Formats: sequence, structure tokens, C-alpha cells
Amino acid sequence: MAFHSTWIVLWTILFVFSLCTVGKGHKGFVKFAPRLHSTQNSEAEEKWFIQKLDHFNGQDTREWKQRYFVNDTFAHPDGPVFLMIGGEGPANPAWMDHGTWLTYAEKLGALCFMLEHRFYGKSHPTVDLSTDGLRFLSSRQALADLAHFRTVMAKAQGLSSRKWVAFGGSYPGSLAAWFRLKYPHLVYASAATSAPVHAQVNFPEYLEVVRRSLASENSNCPLLVKKASDTLVELLKDPTTYDNISKDFNLCSKLQIQSERDSAYFLETLAGNFMDVVQYNQDNRAFEGVIGTNITIEVLCGVMADASLGDPYARYAAVARLMMETFSIKCLDVSFNNYLRDMTNTSWDGPAAGGGRQWVYQTCTEFGFYQSTDSPNQPFAGFPLEYHVKQCADFYNVSAEQLAEAVAQTNEYYGGYDIRSSRIVFPNGSIDPWHALGITSDISPELPAVFIEGTAHCANMYPARSQDPPQLALARDHIFLLLQQWLQE
Repeated sequence: MAFHSTWIVLWTILFVFSLCTVGKGHKGFVKFAPRLHSTQNSEAEEKWFIQKLDHFNGQDTREWKQRYFVNDTFAHPDGPVFLMIGGEGPANPAWMDHGTWLTYAEKLGALCFMLEHRFYGKSHPTVDLSTDGLRFLSSRQALADLAHFRTVMAKAQGLSSRKWVAFGGSYPGSLAAWFRLKYPHLVYASAATSAPVHAQVNFPEYLEVVRRSLASENSNCPLLVKKASDTLVELLKDPTTYDNISKDFNLCSKLQIQSERDSAYFLETLAGNFMDVVQYNQDNRAFEGVIGTNITIEVLCGVMADASLGDPYARYAAVARLMMETFSIKCLDVSFNNYLRDMTNTSWDGPAAGGGRQWVYQTCTEFGFYQSTDSPNQPFAGFPLEYHVKQCADFYNVSAEQLAEAVAQTNEYYGGYDIRSSRIVFPNGSIDPWHALGITSDISPELPAVFIEGTAHCANMYPARSQDPPQLALARDHIFLLLQQWLQE
């Protein structure tokens, strides 16, 4: 079976499990958060909350149903209330049965809620994903959803006097921090894991961290990747090579390069193999039903170092084939026109409705986060900032100027790195490229950072396992002690 958009396929694989997902590293979106896959077996009952469509227009009385889940297994009458924040994908009820936050809940006697983010999963505020409807999709509306949910639920269930703690990873980690920042009277403390709190249009630092993370496994690995990428860039200049390239990378149809965006899309797709693996390297996603967790930095660098496969270009192709085999993709569709078609489909049944169209809209109207090849200190080539920014105009009629202004407003509203609040802990992993936009050193005693060497995106949120490095176990314990201390104040 051929897939019309590799980006859509990988989004489905990686982000349909969303809780710690901050858009991916390629195809115009980011990577973040732990995931919550709605098909995962769980005893958690699907519940619905009547939510306002527009929290900032008192004359707009329209409402919609937002999905949420509850776990009261550990709830103590005097215990806190934990609120897990959903992200750019379906909320996975598996997180109501697994995860470090439940370990904390058991020790502290917490009642646990998880609220799905508007416009993701089954939480559909509008009839479609048209740009007119997507104007109600923003972090500010999402925070207001959280505030309204907390207010109504506290009153309905007698929880107003209880201390509420917000949890989130990746983009939801940012929301957890901002929830405490903007609604301090409603949320007592927050754990903001792998949270990119600083919005930035051009984010070449992402690939710089990818380079360092690859080098941490094998110092030659990023050099070999660069040689392969550079070779491919040169080959793309010669149409007579397209047949061989199509065969080498098992493309669904003969490669057609008619514009710079066609080559950028192809090059980014291949780079995405490394970006994805680095971001989630050795994390414990198996409980969510995620496949491909056996593909690690070590595995990819092992392929790149295998001289028996041929030159670096041939090894690069071997990595692509390995990823396709792992995810049962029979051929690779690298047509930008197909991607454009999928991303502009506004139906809730469209191929990008699982989160792709929505998240890229948020990057175009709030965050940027574009992982470009504009830095010389990274191993890839061919997908500059201009390529990403143009997609905002193609998909949503958002100009480069509007994008820049929106990102500036986001930092003005939330403060970027300059957060002034209290009782927020910021865990980040050194392998995770998103730590470049996060808080990695203490802002103050009340705003501590937990920087975990050798771990990737949201690692501290996943269930513990015997092979976890000691520094990860210590980080989980430290976060618990901070929460325990704050809740006793």
C-alpha cells in the first residue's frame, strides 16, 4: 500500500499517541510530548465536558464537548488533584493506568484528570478544520479550557479547597507552565516536562542538538550523515540520477524535482528519520502501543558506520529502508503536491486531521519552531527556513510577516525564557533537541530545572523500568520531592 504523504504517515505513527508531543522534526511541524493512543486498552471511561467555543467573547454562547478521563484509584479526601494536559494528538487513556504521574498520585493520594486539547482527538469544537474554524485553536483558548474545566469540576465535585497540580510534556509541558503563570489562583503547582517555552520562528538549534546527540553515540556518525546528505543534494541537481534515487529510497513513483520545495520536502523526509529517533531515543513508549522503539541512535549510527553497505549515501538509503520496514511502509511518497493536498483537506476525516493540519496551524500562528538547515553546525542540507514559512501561506494564507508578529506576541504574552512565577519544575533531557527552547537551569528556588543527561523527550514522564539510567530515576525522585514539599506548604 502506498502512502500519499510520508509526513502524514509518520504523524499518525508518532503523534496519534499524543501527550508528550511537540510537533515533529520535519514536514513543517514540531515534535513534543508523551502520547496517548485512543485505541490502547484501558479501563478509563471516556467522559465529556461542556466547553465554551470562544472564552474571550462573552457574546458568543456556542459550546462543544471536550473529552476527558478520570482515575480516582488513589484519591484521598485531603489529597491534591492532578490534571494531565493533552497535546497535539488524541488523548490516550493508557496514561490513566501508566506513567510516573500515577506513581506520584499513589504516594500523595491524588485524584487524576486528563483533558484532551481542543481540535485534537475526539474534541471537535467546529464542524471542520477550515481556517475560519481554526481561529479558535490557540494556546490561550486551550488554557482557558483548562481554567473553565478546573473551575466547574472543582465546584461540581467539591474540589475547590484542594490543591491542583498540572502536568504536561512537550507543548503540553509549556501549557502546564503557562497555566500556573496565567491562572495562579486555579493551579497550585506545575510539572512542565520538555517544555519549549520560548517561541522562535527559525529553530536551527534543533538540528544542532541532533548532531551532538548522534556524536554522543559515535563521533563519526554526524560526519557520515553529512557526507550522505551532501551527496544526495548534488545528485538532485542532475535529473539523470532520479531513476537510481527512486530505486535506492524505494519511492512510490519516479522522483520529480520541479521546484526547490520538491527537493526540500524529499530531503527533510529523509532527515526526519534521524530527527525522530533522536528525539525519542530509548524512551519507554511501548505501553502506549508505539512501534519502532527498538530503533535507537545506536542502531542508526550502526547502519551509517557499516562499510559493507557501501558509501555513506548507500548507508543513508539503508536507514530509510530500515525505517520503512519498521513501520510497514511499502514505498515512500515524497511528492510535495500530495502533501499540500493532504494538508489543505479541511475535513475531520482528512489524512491530516489526526493532528497535522492543526499543529502546523499553531506553528504558523503562535510558535514557529521550524527546524531548518540554516545552521552550519548540523549534518543536513536543503530545507531552509523559507521552505517552512512558505507552507504557512500555502496552507492557511498566513504571511511571513504575520508569522513573525504572532511569534513575537507569544513571547510577549508568556515571557519566553523570562518566566516570573513559582512552584513550576522544568525537567529536560540532554539528548532531546527541544531542550534548546526550554528551561535547563534554575530560574529561582521556586522555579527549578531538572536537566537529565543522556535522556530524550519527556523521558521522566514514562513508566520506570529496570534499564533506566540512574540519573533518570534520581530525576523522577527529585521531582516528587519538590511536589511533596510544595504541597505541604
